[in-house]
Formats: sequence, C-alpha cells, structure tokens
Amino acid sequence: MVSNINQLLVQARTAYDAADWSSLIQYLQQLILGADSEHPEIVKNQEYLLTLTLSMLEMGDFQQRWEITKVLTHLGKIAIPPLIDILKDEDAEEELRWYAARTLGEFQHPEAIAPLVELLKTDEDEELKALATTALGQMGTVAITSLTELLLDEDTRLLAVRSLCCIPQPETITPLLSVVQDSQVAIRAAAIEALSSFHDQRVPPVLLNALDDIAATVRRAAVLGLGFRPDLRKALDLVTKLQPKLYDFNLEVGCAAAISLSRMSCDDAAKHLFDLLISPQTPITLQLETIRALVWVGTPSSLEYLQTAFNQITSETLWQEIVTVLGRVQKPQTTLAVEILLQILQSQHPATEIANIKSAIALSLGQLSKMQAIEPLILLLADSNASVRLHAIAALKNLDSEVAHQKLQQLANNAALTLDLHQGIAIALAEW
Repeated sequence: MVSNINQLLVQARTAYDAADWSSLIQYLQQLILGADSEHPEIVKNQEYLLTLTLSMLEMGDFQQRWEITKVLTHLGKIAIPPLIDILKDEDAEEELRWYAARTLGEFQHPEAIAPLVELLKTDEDEELKALATTALGQMGTVAITSLTELLLDEDTRLLAVRSLCCIPQPETITPLLSVVQDSQVAIRAAAIEALSSFHDQRVPPVLLNALDDIAATVRRAAVLGLGFRPDLRKALDLVTKLQPKLYDFNLEVGCAAAISLSRMSCDDAAKHLFDLLISPQTPITLQLETIRALVWVGTPSSLEYLQTAFNQITSETLWQEIVTVLGRVQKPQTTLAVEILLQILQSQHPATEIANIKSAIALSLGQLSKMQAIEPLILLLADSNASVRLHAIAALKNLDSEVAHQKLQQLANNAALTLDLHQGIAIALAEW
C-alpha cells in the first residue's frame, strides 16, 4: 500500500516537472479522492499535495481548474488560507480569483466567510461579487450572521439579500423580513421571492401587503408567492385578493396572477380566468397564459369554460392553444377532455376547417388515450390534408395500436365507405 502511494507521489512530481497537467490531475485525484485518502502516508504529505494542487489551479486551463477544485475541497481546511490569499490578490488573474471564491463557498467553513464578505464590501468586479454572493449562500446557516450584518449597509444590502436567498433555512426569515419595505426595488423583490418558499405565519401578511407595491417586479413576486399557498385559499380569501391582479397594467403580473389562481383549484378561480380569457381587451399573451391556467385548475367547470371560450373567440392561435392544452389534461378529467375535443371536431365550428386545428385535435386525442376516439380518428384518415392524416395515424397508434389496427383491417373491405376513407385506411395500414 505504502509503495503504491509513494509511486503515485513520484509520478505526480514527474508530471508537474514536465508540465503534464492532465496526468497530474489524475495522480492527485487518485491520491486525494481515492479510497485510501486517509492513509497516514497521504496525510503526512498533505502540504506537498496542496502545493501541487494549487500550482495546478494557477496554471491549468478552465476545465482543468474545474476538476482540480474538487481535489482542493477534499484536502480540507488547510486549503482555505492559500485560497483566501488568491481571492485578496487584486493583481491575480480574474478567472483564478473566480475559482478561489467558488471553492471557498464549497468548504462551508466559518474561516471562509470573512474574506468573501470583505470582497462584497470592497471589490469593484461585479461578476466576482456575484460569485461571492452565491458562495456565501452555499455556506448555509454558518453565513447568516455575517450576511445579516451586511444588511445594515446600503452598499452591500442587495448582495446580502441575494446570498440569504440562496440559503433555504428558517433562520433567514427574520433578516429577510427586515428589508421587505426597503427603498430599493430589487431588494424588496428578492426578499419577497425568498420568503415565499417558507410556510411561516409571518410571511402571508407580507405577501398580501406587497400585492399593492408600486414596483411590478415586487407585485409579481408576491402574486407568485401566494400561489404556492392554496392551503390558505379560504382563510385569506386568496381568490378575491388575486383576481384584480389579472388586470394589472403590467402584463407579467397578470400572467403570474393567472398561474397563481390556477393553483387554487376551485370554480371561483376558473370563472375569473374565463372572464379574462373572453374579454376583447385582454392581450393575446395573457389569453394564452389563461388558457393554460384553466387546464391547470383541473375542475370540470374549468374545462367547460375552455369549450365555451372556444365557441366565443375568433382567434386561430387561441383555438389551437385550447385544443392543444386539452390533450394535457390529467386524470380524473381526461374523459371530459376527450368529450370536449370530439364535440369540437364533430361540430360545424369554423376551426374544424383548418388543418392545423384538426391536426392538434388528433394529437391531443392520442395523448389522452381514450378508446372512444378511435372512430372519429379513423374518419380523419379521409381528410384531404396529409398532415391531418399523419396526425390521425399517430394518434391511433398511441391509443391502442393492436385494437386500432384490427379496426382498420375490418373497415378496409367495407364497400360502404367513401373512396377517400378507403384510401386513407390503406395508407394507414401500409404505414403501420
């Protein structure tokens, strides 16, 4: 065992002297990441291994540096001081300092906090400061005290909040609550977004208050945050609170409100979404989001609203979106979704004359996998549009390939069928 370790040490030195960085990485990985990394002989040579590893970090290319940082973290606490030195060296290569900051964050050690915090306070390199922010966030609870202190300084408050946002621990709630009314919009928005992930009784009142913030980014964060609390729907009357935000002058807030209302999974929410969808003043982007939201509501009434809307609107884009999302309906509403699609397909609606719409209906019927769609899909094989026929064939295969194939074979010799349908069935059987 000792002889093998010594051999690897010699090979690592030889690779270093020859500037053979790829081989050096391999030898260092075997020594430090291997099963024998705690062997006394390796422990005795840790300082030497650290020297080789740091030289690799300084001279390697981007990929080699990426790999060697894994070795550094396994060397443990002894790697922290030299990494701090690199971080503090303003004359060092930018990428090298970037790796030093990133690696310090992975140690999650108290000694690494102060230099990262100092960098946030004093360094002018925004990219490096952003990385230090992430690194502090990776450290978890050990960094919360230092980050809370940074909230007191207006110059470091935003970076501190961003770091706290990366720490999904309840200990961050109190410091984040202290900045939800900060004068900087970015700080308020980041704090609201981070707080939304906690089921803490102090958070919902803050989110409700932020619904009326003057900044759209803050309102949007609050709307989305409340959408994750359907358990409070009745207690806080969330449907009533969120409904006005569907008509927010900022489109992103309106889209967020549609998403959050869909998560309430109730008929009242579906009705509000339907009213928005059919309003002629609603921008098409928001209408598309509302169509998807109605499917996510997941109640029979929400699907029926989609059918009603299909019959009232005149946009081909919206028609196609409705029949497309109906194909994504989940149990227990899949049967109702199929019924709606078949009613649309068999109606005299203008949309059923459009090849793209018929193709989308066929695709959705195939995705829902209900056998009641077999015969209507077979009739689509007589369509004059090749794309419609191909989508119908694909849908039939998706329903139940064997049953559908047998049905086509039975119909192939039926003289009562039209010529177009005969030809469509023949093509389908040939492609099966």
